Amino acid sequence: MTAEKSLGLLIVEDDLALQKQIKWSLDRFESVTAHDRDSALVQLRRSAPAVVTMDLGLPPDPDAVSEGFALLEQIMAADPRVKVIVLTGQNDQANALRAIELGAYDFLAKPFEPEMLNLIVERAFRLFQLQAENERLRAFQQPDSLAGLITRDPEMLRTCRTIEKVANTNATVMLLGESGTGKELLARGLHQASSRRNGKFVAINCAAIPENLLESELFGYERGAFTGATRQTLGKIETANGGTLMLDEIGDLPFSLQAKLLRFLQERTIERLGGRQEIAVDVRIVCATHQDLLALSQEKRFREDLYYRLAEIVVNIPPLRARVGDATLLAHAFVRRFSQEHNRASLSLTDSAVKAVEAYPWPGNIRELENRMKRAVIMADANLITPADIGLDAASYGGVDTSLDLRLIRDNAERGAVIAALGRVNGNVVKASELLGVSRPTLYDLMHRLGLK
Repeated sequence: MTAEKSLGLLIVEDDLALQKQIKWSLDRFESVTAHDRDSALVQLRRSAPAVVTMDLGLPPDPDAVSEGFALLEQIMAADPRVKVIVLTGQNDQANALRAIELGAYDFLAKPFEPEMLNLIVERAFRLFQLQAENERLRAFQQPDSLAGLITRDPEMLRTCRTIEKVANTNATVMLLGESGTGKELLARGLHQASSRRNGKFVAINCAAIPENLLESELFGYERGAFTGATRQTLGKIETANGGTLMLDEIGDLPFSLQAKLLRFLQERTIERLGGRQEIAVDVRIVCATHQDLLALSQEKRFREDLYYRLAEIVVNIPPLRARVGDATLLAHAFVRRFSQEHNRASLSLTDSAVKAVEAYPWPGNIRELENRMKRAVIMADANLITPADIGLDAASYGGVDTSLDLRLIRDNAERGAVIAALGRVNGNVVKASELLGVSRPTLYDLMHRLGLK
């Protein structure tokens, strides 16, 4: 059986003569037919076709397009992977384009050539098969340790390489970065890339747990250690034995607990609250903070000896505003993800929305961007997401010059370099040309072209 025969085609046409003609023209495909919206939905559930050809004019009002568009929206909501080919009248381009916006794969004007219809349907089947194969391969693919991280920024890529280099060591790693920059994602990637990947990854936020409970959360307790301790309970350190423990917001660890954590890092043993037995624990520590721990140590709020124990490898994570091109790259990725989750097919960002995303400083970093994109996908009225949907002011953030004209960028860079060189040598053109690595005539030509005297 051929792939076309096994996948299936649904033909939706209320003109029975034309329906037979289309079925005959596409006889090499395994097809079923429907004459209105209700029967099409029945066949969609029963046959699960990969490709649908459909007329927009369907009963009870075949001269209008409301039933056709309603059916198209229901097909896309049921399965966005289905390739819908809309058959339209010769002068019905506006409705054809609207159908594409709603998620249709292609359109063809009637009367059509059977060869052209066969070609479009065959291409639709091929695309459906390719996407299905990609999904199957992704499902069976071994996960990359940093597969969840999306970036093209050189500094962030260097950060990822550092994580990969230190993953298979036992060094304690400190992740420094603003809130929302992806510290836990990198910590999980470090765990997955290490030899401890089969052990547990356990994370605890030192700022989120009251001081009087944090010690028992970290080190566990024996039965009867305090009122309410009715059974022995393992702490996070012991739970992560053989794996990785992430201490998030380590700068908020109470000073009274810092000595106990330091002792564990030195001895690699713990004592549960109320216990007398030392328990050996093999765990890799990764800590994260947005605070300056050295400054805190000078203020006697963080132990300096603990800092140096934790900071064997320090990884600085750049904020989103410093990651060139990542804001728009992530915005598109979040729109695709949330569109799929909320069955909003064919959603995309307008040019003004992209410019607003580029210009906005993102003080909340990736977490803020993710939340705003999720809101935009839910709230957008049309298939295009505007700055207002994201919660950004186009006038404030969309009007910034984000020109990518290479000549303009090069001229600005050359102007800056020439001005800096001349300033450094007090206007001496000979010394400036040596500093810039060009000849004196070349520098004069450059200054003339850039309008510099």
